Amino acid sequence: MNLDLALILLMLAGAIVMFVINRPRMDAVALLVMVSMPLTGVITVNEALAGFADPSIILIAALFVIGEGLVRTGVARRLGDWLDAKAGGSENRLLILLMAAVGGLGSLMSSTAVVAIFIPVVLRISQNRGMAPSRLMMPLSFAALISGMLTLVATAPNLVVNAELIRQGAQGFNFFSFTPFGLPLLALGIVYMLLARGLLPSKSLPAAAERRPRLARWIGQYGLAEREKRGRISAGSPLVGKPLDELSLRAAGVNLLAIERGTGFAAKVLRPTAQTELQAGDVLLADVDISNDGASKLWQSLNLEPLPLSEIGNYFVDRSQEIGTAEVILPAESTLIGQTVLEARIRSEYGLTVIGLRHGNKVVTHDLLGERLKIGDTLLLIGFWSDIRDLQSHSDDVVVLNMPVELEEVLPASQRAPHALAVLGLVVVLMVSGLIPNVQAALIGCLLMGLLGCVDFNSAYRSINWKTLVLIVGMLPFSLALQRTGGVDLAADAVVGLVGAAAPRFVLATLFVITAALGLFISNTATAVLMAPVALAIAKDLGASPYPFAMIVALAASAAFMTPISSPVNTLVVGPGQYSFGDFVKVGVPFTVIVAIVCVMLVPIFLPF
Repeated sequence: MNLDLALILLMLAGAIVMFVINRPRMDAVALLVMVSMPLTGVITVNEALAGFADPSIILIAALFVIGEGLVRTGVARRLGDWLDAKAGGSENRLLILLMAAVGGLGSLMSSTAVVAIFIPVVLRISQNRGMAPSRLMMPLSFAALISGMLTLVATAPNLVVNAELIRQGAQGFNFFSFTPFGLPLLALGIVYMLLARGLLPSKSLPAAAERRPRLARWIGQYGLAEREKRGRISAGSPLVGKPLDELSLRAAGVNLLAIERGTGFAAKVLRPTAQTELQAGDVLLADVDISNDGASKLWQSLNLEPLPLSEIGNYFVDRSQEIGTAEVILPAESTLIGQTVLEARIRSEYGLTVIGLRHGNKVVTHDLLGERLKIGDTLLLIGFWSDIRDLQSHSDDVVVLNMPVELEEVLPASQRAPHALAVLGLVVVLMVSGLIPNVQAALIGCLLMGLLGCVDFNSAYRSINWKTLVLIVGMLPFSLALQRTGGVDLAADAVVGLVGAAAPRFVLATLFVITAALGLFISNTATAVLMAPVALAIAKDLGASPYPFAMIVALAASAAFMTPISSPVNTLVVGPGQYSFGDFVKVGVPFTVIVAIVCVMLVPIFLPF
């Protein structure tokens, strides 16, 4: 062993120790490596910083931005709501659907980004079902890790290994090279989590008083459930073609709150104004201050088809991306005092409709429009979020008392969901077809996400996990330095000497164990950086194809199930799931053994030696 190699190995050991004790943080360790490595004289400063120009790094960053577009437009949230509805009351069905959805979405974008998307979805599902988030968070992280075994672009280790293949003159993997291994492992993972749920802790998140009420609470408090009505305008309705100012709906006790036009992703929720002209097929949401019998007769006379409020039983909550509510109180100087709700013309002035009124603790449930307003009265207003925000800053007649929790969940680009899906589809098609390099396809996707309003520059930059990128770039110099000082050949000779004349599958098993064991202490991405050149050197020594050896390293790097620090995917779910280090060990170690056996058996079948 020469002095340069000893120095590089000493630096590598120091980096691993710092990774294990997590002092300093991982990206800081990577920066220390980049700064100190050129001081050894083994590599130059330009070579230490060359990772920033690596196409794989740009590709990973671009995938984070595309993932942000799916978050901001609500595609991921709609998927979560769909999962909750389809699962019904079955926890087994929910777990299967969740892992399948995460695996599918994670195969097209960064697994870390997928977990970040699904954590709030899982928390909301857990809250709705009254179940511990810990029952779903680890299945979420396992599915995301397995998704990294489904396609080339699914996770950073795949891209790192592929880049190493290309650097050494071999042809890289194609988009679906990983799929024959990932699909069986995803199915196996789902079955394993169904059987191993008894090992998962059942820790509920500590109860905390919400800073703001939810829409559902106000619906019950003001008795709105019986007054919400929806109806679709039939072709023969007298409402067709007429603007609202020609109709006398309010005089009939009907407060028109919103108009839904179109279906599916193309559906729009319109603000009703005096000039709004109604069309056949429009769905009206109204607050009806008359009896159910009277409402039924009115709906019949107007040729409106009665509709259920929504799949989850309440239209306000179902449409909380567009429609919101706010509680306001009347101060002593308000000009509205002494007027009836109808005379106050709050809708004309602010674009909001009064649907609830309290005199002190007494809730007014009938003849709301004729009720006179008094000092200190509390009004519940409903309308579009933009109007509610304007009310906060422009009104002197009312003081905003409460805003619902749903305000924090409003998506900034919910109307752009079809555009985000189209961009994602285009990127996948370009990657699969191979017409242009993957990184170029992803950058085109980023630009389209911006041009179509799915992301803006600030959200795009915030979405990129710079810590992950710096970690990869900082560890890449080790790969070059170990090759230049003979460290890679030494490691390859050691493995070959260890396994001797054993069968090639035994060599693959050894590589898997070494890679997975290294992943116990450092991130899976850093593991791939270090082990990829070793695997390719072993293949060269054995005179075998490099592909099965590269593949086994990529799969082993993604099999980071054993500790919460093996992958950012695991680290993200530790807090929400309230997991301990031991929780991952007792669930992850047996599954890693199963994955190792399956990979060693399958890889030579699809990628012969």
